[in-house]
Amino acid sequence: MRTEQQILEKLDKIERDIASIKTKMVDADAIMTEEDYKTLLDYRKEKSAGELVSHKKLKKELGI
Repeated sequence: MRTEQQILEKLDKIERDIASIKTKMVDADAIMTEEDYKTLLDYRKEKSAGELVSHKKLKKELGI
């Protein structure tokens, strides 16, 4: 059986490992999918062509 000190040392190592893993994790929401990328390209194309309508203007057109 492990002594209490050995258990505490092992727990400390586990805590350090978890902290290290957390620093290397990537937020899944920060990864752009292929569909996201295509949508972004479409947006940029529409923006450069002047095809976008502001929220304020859209509300006015809809009478909201």
